[in-house]
Amino acid sequence: MNSFNVTIGQDKKQIFINVYYNKKRYRFWNGKAIGIKLKCIDNPSLLKAAFELKLREGWKPKLKKKECKDKPITVIQALNNGLETKVSQRCSERYIKDIKRIILLWKRYESKQYIKNITIDKLKPSHVTKFLVRPNWSAKTQRTVKSTLSPLISDYRPNLFSKVKLKKPNSTLHKPFDNINDILDDIKLFNSKLHLCCLLTYGCLLRPHREIRELTWNDFSDDLKYIHLAGNRNKSGRNRIVPVPSYIRDVLVKRELYHNIFSNQPQPLNQDYFKTLWSRFKRQSNTLEQGQTLYSFRHSGAIEIFKRTGSITKLQKAMGHSSINVSLTYLRGLEIAELKEEDMPMV
Repeated sequence: MNSFNVTIGQDKKQIFINVYYNKKRYRFWNGKAIGIKLKCIDNPSLLKAAFELKLREGWKPKLKKKECKDKPITVIQALNNGLETKVSQRCSERYIKDIKRIILLWKRYESKQYIKNITIDKLKPSHVTKFLVRPNWSAKTQRTVKSTLSPLISDYRPNLFSKVKLKKPNSTLHKPFDNINDILDDIKLFNSKLHLCCLLTYGCLLRPHREIRELTWNDFSDDLKYIHLAGNRNKSGRNRIVPVPSYIRDVLVKRELYHNIFSNQPQPLNQDYFKTLWSRFKRQSNTLEQGQTLYSFRHSGAIEIFKRTGSITKLQKAMGHSSINVSLTYLRGLEIAELKEEDMPMV
């Protein structure tokens, strides 16, 4: 049998009915719960008696459900949640490092703008635009940061970044080499590792700062005639097979299977290694022209393939692009089973 007790209580000059039912207390300021139009302040004794009668008749008080509104999370919390998701998806170390850097910059931005701990629901496109548009960031950098930032909070504000408008960056033209042999000879005298990087960029059309820098001997076939890159090792996210010309194989000395081809250790060289070497070579070179970069070797190789084969389809496959219409820009890669060594650039 359910036990109950009814008393009259008072709090801050307000009179109410205390109903103790099954060791739980319920407060009532009127008789609405039992169908009586009577306020406790008007006649507390009568209302108390009415509650006792209802309880004897089998009436049971009901707990009021508190409406718990989810408190909006802060932008920092959303960014950190996004970071955890990307880590669980095993995104590249460089990408994770970029995300951490952006989160740090956003924290500083909130402090400077006096919007510390701003919640995701109050985030405006103007906040994001002001964060991205900086004097020391080029239009390309602004767009890169935007594309990194956007997926981190898209689950919370899916349409926010579509309202953030940025200037279109000027296209960077990597001027090709007319004197490829002279340049390669100069680089060989300057640094052997940079020379091998340039050979692979030109002859295999791989991207230098990640695809080439992270190569291990295990990525090569036993006869060194092909490089096999898994989807998580290249920009496209798809598996890629690249022929290795004989003039590159001649300078390769295969070592420990899982060692990096440049460091001779399981770990690759640091991510800015070739960028730094190229800057040093550029300062002392008398053969480089304006606009010629490390990526110019890739563009030069692409031109050579098209001259030798006359096939835009083969060029697309060699460059790792997803569309023939943009086969001279940085797009997506795919497996290159049809491409042969004879089609690769020659020196």
